[in-house]
Amino acid sequence: MLNSIVQFFTRTFQDIGRGLGLAVAFVLRPFVQLGSWFTNRGAILKVLLGVFLIGLIGLYGYFFWTTQAWHGFDPGYARAYEHKVEAATTPKAPGGGIITADEEAEEKADAAVQTCRRSLLVDATADLIDFNVNQNAWISSMLLYKLGLFGLDWDKTPYFDNKASFQRGVNQAIRRTTIELVDTLGRVRGTSQIDADLQTARGSLQFDESTWYFGWSPFGPKTPTPSFYRSAIKDLNKFNDRLEKCGAVFDARADNLLQFVDRIASDIGATSAILRERSENYNGGWFDTRADDRFWFAYGQLYAYYGLLTAARADFADVIEERRLTALWDELEEQLRASLNIRPFIISNGAESGWLMPSHLATLGFYVLRVRSNLVEVRLVLDR
Repeated sequence: MLNSIVQFFTRTFQDIGRGLGLAVAFVLRPFVQLGSWFTNRGAILKVLLGVFLIGLIGLYGYFFWTTQAWHGFDPGYARAYEHKVEAATTPKAPGGGIITADEEAEEKADAAVQTCRRSLLVDATADLIDFNVNQNAWISSMLLYKLGLFGLDWDKTPYFDNKASFQRGVNQAIRRTTIELVDTLGRVRGTSQIDADLQTARGSLQFDESTWYFGWSPFGPKTPTPSFYRSAIKDLNKFNDRLEKCGAVFDARADNLLQFVDRIASDIGATSAILRERSENYNGGWFDTRADDRFWFAYGQLYAYYGLLTAARADFADVIEERRLTALWDELEEQLRASLNIRPFIISNGAESGWLMPSHLATLGFYVLRVRSNLVEVRLVLDR
């Protein structure tokens, strides 16, 4: 009896081994045939094919490294803007002492000559674009990203799409901000002429996110996406240089801040709906191949808005103080910073009541809603 059982399992494992061997042979057969064909070719063709294969391997190596290396990524990056906010909003005497009559007169004279300063919000916007396309390669328009995995869109796989989704989330917040800069913040009560530099920057940032050097529709060479985004940095800096010399307008009124906050709340509200829809209807746990790009897109938005709203605090310092929004704004920044602590190695979209696989989408969605709730509170105070 025991021998029969042993023989049964022996035959079973032998059959499994033969099956695996046949499967491996089937997979490797095209490569074996290709190798055999290659050895029978001439020297020139071998060299050309060898150069092509080495180039292809190098290209894929660069692509894999680029998608995994996140240069300049720092969830606490907005601390740099916090220091600038303090410098912009805290009156200080020269040298840290008591302001004398002569020093006061000198300050008044300087103020008469120069009463303008750069917009920290515009600086933060330019910094985020620089982070996306200069400190890092813009993934979405890379050739190998566009080609996908054997023709399958990388976003539909669990591989090599996290950084691209994060960058697109950051870019979404940047686009939203430049729209508000053009429509309201960079004009006097929205009725004056649109600022040319801001308008050009907005147009550049609205450009398609996945354009490479060549395309089919329309057919021919093209200017790639990163080039447009880099030009937007120059236009934003030109605007800020003129603003510093009183040659441009940044209209830091309460109603403009209200609209800016309201548009951001709507923006992340739409993202919250996307997270909820994926979380409720697809409970694939670690096997949901679309959960990661949803997660990192939302994370990118929160990452960008953390810096943008921290920077906006300096530009709207008088409004925030006058409307007694300091405590609410502190809470808003704290919630944004707390949301950036969620960085799981593998994104899981498990059931919210599940005990084995976590629901990272639901967790991040909770923070998105908290941030949106803070924005709504700020809006209500500004609307009084």
